[in-house]
Amino acid sequence: MSEHRNHMDEMRKVGECCCSGKHKERDEKEYKDLMNRLKRIEGQVRGVEGMLENDAYCTDILIQVSAITSALNSFNKVLLANHMRTCVADNIREGNDEVIDELVTTLQKLMK
Repeated sequence: MSEHRNHMDEMRKVGECCCSGKHKERDEKEYKDLMNRLKRIEGQVRGVEGMLENDAYCTDILIQVSAITSALNSFNKVLLANHMRTCVADNIREGNDEVIDELVTTLQKLMK
């Protein structure tokens, strides 16, 4: 877990963290699952770069990009479910109903 914390500290130092200024400590299992998903997506993107460099046929690239889009959507679904089970539920239990408006706004942005 210390590697995860060090990574998060580094992200904050270089200003790569989210826009809201809020933070969430994730347990090791959630962190590893999300990172594994992102690493696979990163590999897919690099694969598409290679396809482009090697003059792959347009539809072959489009199909791979579609797979990346699907993987990103899946990542969002997992992250959103985790967010609702933890952050949203905890805030509601604490009487902070504003989190519902924040969730609605987030869902509207995701569904563009």
